[in-house]
Amino acid sequence: MTSEQVPAVRRALVTGATAGIGAEFARRLAADGWALVLVARDAARLAEKAAELTGRYGHPVEVIPADLSTADGCAEVERRLTGDGQVDLLVNNAGISLNQPFLRSSPDDESRLLGLNVHAVLRLTRAAIGPMIRRGDGAVINVSSVAGFGPVMPGSTYPASKAWVTAFSESIDLTTRPRGVRVMALCPGYTRTGAHERIGIDMSGTPRLMWLRAEQVVDEALRDLRKGRSISVPSRRYKLAVAAVRHAPRGLLRRFARDTRGRDDRHPG
Repeated sequence: MTSEQVPAVRRALVTGATAGIGAEFARRLAADGWALVLVARDAARLAEKAAELTGRYGHPVEVIPADLSTADGCAEVERRLTGDGQVDLLVNNAGISLNQPFLRSSPDDESRLLGLNVHAVLRLTRAAIGPMIRRGDGAVINVSSVAGFGPVMPGSTYPASKAWVTAFSESIDLTTRPRGVRVMALCPGYTRTGAHERIGIDMSGTPRLMWLRAEQVVDEALRDLRKGRSISVPSRRYKLAVAAVRHAPRGLLRRFARDTRGRDDRHPG
C-alpha cells in the first residue's frame, strides 16, 4: 500500500461491542484514534456505547444492531465489511456459552451457539479479508479461548467451538499473511466480563489468581498482533497452562476432565 492509499483514519469493526472484551477493544481502539463500527444485538446499548466513545474521544462511531447467530444478521455486517468505508481491523468477539451441558441442552440452543461462535466468525472473516487482500493490508482478531486447547469442560460444546476458531484462524493466517493480511486467534482464560453472571453460571469457586482483566487481555492481544503472532494467549500463567494441555498425555487430560465433572458449566474466556 502506498502512502497515498493509507486512509487518514483507521477503522475497526468490533462485534459483541457493548460488554466485556468487545467493549474494552472498542474503548482502547477509540483511545488510540481509530474510527469504529460497533455490532451487537441491543440497539439501545449500542447507541449508548457509541455516544460515550464519541463524547470521550471525538472519533466517529457507527452502529449496526444485528444478531450474528442468524444468517440475516451476518449478511448485514458482511455488507458493511465489503462496502464503502474501508475496515482495517475486524475483531470477531461476539460469542456465547450455554449454562448446561450437551445432554441437557436443546438442538436449537446448540445451533445458536454454533451459529455465533463458528458460522459468524467464518462469514465475517471471509467478508473482511477479501478487501484487505486487494489492498494488501489489514488484520482480523478472532476471540477464541484457552478452553479450545483440550477436553477441559466435560459435556460442553463451547470448547469445541473455540477449538475451531483457533485452528481456523491459524490456518487462514498462513494463506493471508504473505499477502499483507494478518489473522490471529485471541485465547484468553477466565476474564471478568460479566458474561458468566448473565447466563447464570456460578464462578464463585474459581481462584482469584485465575482471573484476567479485559484491559490486560486487549493490551496483550494488540501487542501480539504487532509482533506477528497467529495465536495470542494473555498472561504467563495461561501460557503455561496451554503448554501443559498441549503436551500432556491424552489419558491424563481425560482423567482430569472426569474429575471436574459437575463443574462442566464453567468456561474460561
